[in-house]
Amino acid sequence: ITEMSHNQPNFLVIMTDQQRGDCLSAADHPILQTPNMDAIGGAGVRFSRAYSTCPVCVPARRTFLSGQHPSTHGVFNNSSIEWDGPSLPGVLRDAGYQTEWVGRGMHQTPPDKRYGFEHMVFKDHRVTDDYDAFLAHRQPEGGGGYYGSGVMHNDWTARPWHMDESLHATNWSVSESLRFLDRRDTSCPFFLVTSILAPHPPLVPPAFYFDRYLRQDLPAPAIGDWALPPDNNGTGLDASSDRVNLRGEMLRSAQAGYFGLINHIDDQIRRLLNPVDGIQRRTNRNTVVIFFSDHGEMLGDHYRWRKSLPYEGSAHIPFMIQAPDRFGLRKGAADSTPVCVEDLMPTILDMADVDCPEEIDGQNLLPLMRGERSLDRPYLHIETAPTYQCLTDGKEKFIWYVEDGREEFFDLTND
Repeated sequence: ITEMSHNQPNFLVIMTDQQRGDCLSAADHPILQTPNMDAIGGAGVRFSRAYSTCPVCVPARRTFLSGQHPSTHGVFNNSSIEWDGPSLPGVLRDAGYQTEWVGRGMHQTPPDKRYGFEHMVFKDHRVTDDYDAFLAHRQPEGGGGYYGSGVMHNDWTARPWHMDESLHATNWSVSESLRFLDRRDTSCPFFLVTSILAPHPPLVPPAFYFDRYLRQDLPAPAIGDWALPPDNNGTGLDASSDRVNLRGEMLRSAQAGYFGLINHIDDQIRRLLNPVDGIQRRTNRNTVVIFFSDHGEMLGDHYRWRKSLPYEGSAHIPFMIQAPDRFGLRKGAADSTPVCVEDLMPTILDMADVDCPEEIDGQNLLPLMRGERSLDRPYLHIETAPTYQCLTDGKEKFIWYVEDGREEFFDLTND
């Protein structure tokens, strides 16, 4: 369609960066407290077996924008290429939506191309960084910006945030989202992406959240009997190495930093969704709320850190959709059907009553969320180039490593 329907919903998409699929209290995490993330799924549908099909920042975000598999859009690692195909925000914009991106950048090429967003407010060093400009006028003398604590962008070292909590990037992303909602064009529906940098390193949660988890007994990383520690346990490698055997206080600190960032995000989601001060009051309860992450984090599992791997810590993501009553979702359902980031574009376009481009690879989840029918997809394909190919049906997982021919098979229920 090209004309706007008066009943088209608004869309708020909350995307975290590098959040594991098991890092929700709704997923029975033994430590984390995420009541506000949980509430999105509790009032809608939570997909317990959701995956990033190329679990690295750049391809995962291209997949979100395009609705395409990596093998279709051609981005398999953190090197990007320019793209001119139909995008989710572009299709919605052409259908009458006001489209806005706030927070962590899209990581596309060229970095200032809008890809269908009418306006963008960025935390992205590759373009004019709105968050850095915000900090420059508000941080105390010697604050040093976002990295002023000395903890860097891919490090497993952690420490408390070194400035007032209101200056944290998570708070800023939510504040800018609320500012958009206050000044938006109320004559048309909106598509707002609130893109949060955390829990991607630097692991610098505000002190309250860091201390909360540092005081607790934290779960040990999953170490398979097949996994070998790095030589000398990784001693002598820098703090951004992705293969290291952290132990003792170093491990506790990294975990506390990571869990603290997620808990902090959860409280800020409450601020965004507060029924009195947040989005539902501003939009007359006509808003679809979607929560997901671009990929996960190994967090020491099998002696690995960061992402890009086919293992659950890296590829399994949180994924929840809440919608107005008229969409007929099975409220509170925890669906174990394997779904992926590609599925967001056709699902959102169907809910907006907008035609879906033929180039899309994802599947519409709305009939599944209503309980009308299952997906016609026996397994998901996960890959990064040139390292591996992976298939999973959510119960079992097969991995083939292209470079050396190794194969791995996992029973995801029992392994």
